[in-house]
Amino acid sequence: MSVSITFLGGADTVTGSKYLVRQGDQCLMVDCGLFQGYKQLRLRNWTPLPIAPNTVNAVVLTHAHLDHSGYLPLLVKEGFTGRVYASPGTQDLCKILLPDSGHIQEEDAAFANRHGLSKHTPALPLYSRQDALDCLPQIKTMGLGKIFEPIPGWKVTLSTAGHILGACSVLLEVAGRRILFSGDLGRPDDSLMYPPDPPPVADTVLIESTYGDRQHPPEDLMAELGPALHRLAARGGVAVVPVFAVGRAQAVLHAIAQLKASGQVQRSLPVFLDSPMAVHTTHLFEKHMGEHRLTAKEAHALTHSAVMINSTDESRALSARHGPMVILSASGMATGGRVLHHLEQRAGDHRNMIILTGYQAPGTRGAKLANGDKSIRIHGHDVDVKAEVVQLQSASAHADADQLLNWLRSMPGRPDQVYVVHGDQKASDTLRGRIEHELDMRAMVPEHGSTWPS
Repeated sequence: MSVSITFLGGADTVTGSKYLVRQGDQCLMVDCGLFQGYKQLRLRNWTPLPIAPNTVNAVVLTHAHLDHSGYLPLLVKEGFTGRVYASPGTQDLCKILLPDSGHIQEEDAAFANRHGLSKHTPALPLYSRQDALDCLPQIKTMGLGKIFEPIPGWKVTLSTAGHILGACSVLLEVAGRRILFSGDLGRPDDSLMYPPDPPPVADTVLIESTYGDRQHPPEDLMAELGPALHRLAARGGVAVVPVFAVGRAQAVLHAIAQLKASGQVQRSLPVFLDSPMAVHTTHLFEKHMGEHRLTAKEAHALTHSAVMINSTDESRALSARHGPMVILSASGMATGGRVLHHLEQRAGDHRNMIILTGYQAPGTRGAKLANGDKSIRIHGHDVDVKAEVVQLQSASAHADADQLLNWLRSMPGRPDQVYVVHGDQKASDTLRGRIEHELDMRAMVPEHGSTWPS
């Protein structure tokens, strides 16, 4: 009986990863992510899946970022009762990320209702914090390199993908087929995470393409960040740094600590990490020693590299402080969370700085800032942007185009088919062309909602 893959997300766009593998009346979902970015993409989160959640047998997560795991509470709320398989690091991060996601959605809905900003009465969250807590018991941890069966006869092996704590590639063996899901692949030279494992032999490969049309610059994060913070301190400004709470926040904190230690940035420059989610994630590096490059001493120092802000009162108190100082706050593309309040307060002052730390999906506030927009809309009104906007090119936790090709090139043998996913259209199609011409592999960019044989 044939095996098929339906692309329910992560196709035509860089978010919403959901891949449904079917064989007969059995089906496995690999990743269960939220759409982010343009409104028309975010609206897909509200559109029912073309399959009843209670007919999905199991879910396997590559990692915990919300564009790969953030739909899980809704899947469970709407009837999914099976197991969710993940690495230990991914489980720990989901315990942090998913309830926070539900909480933010509840807060955003409440804000919209208070200020009449929604076309719906009342505005509702996609799911609540309690919905997220309810789904967590269904997550079962599996060690890397160990074969397990999420569905009887369906064999899965997880391998290191780099990128963030717990991130994995997924090899699925079903009905004589070997299907490899790259997940988000990290960089071989990442400052925190180990490089991805070489790919195993596979018949079908789904490879991410976030940076499928770009190469990372030769300079490292410290070389980019140091001069920016030096300028900021000299004029007494405040840097607002939208960060992904998982991975990016810790990489930036580590770089600032190294800059201070080397004297490139004054040791007295105050740094604040205003994100409970990022604070909790930072402490996980000590729990998961051996899964990253940091020594025990460095992992411990990371937890003391900034003033850790947890409560909303502590966050509000930052608004009364003057520069120079650095505020790291989620989210990384400025789509929600506490960073919006900091941007709202600080963006209009030319002494201040907004530091973007990686890829900004089209349609996000981060993308508008990166494009030089002089005004961004926050909480229903327009905010002037007079602060200096700095976009770091070296902070990404994703492999670039050459690194993606090198990973695929190292695969034993040649797959029958490569599907290029999890990228915007230009990035995905550019990588597709390079895979075909440089590696002589069959490659295509699947459309959202399409179904193809494995």
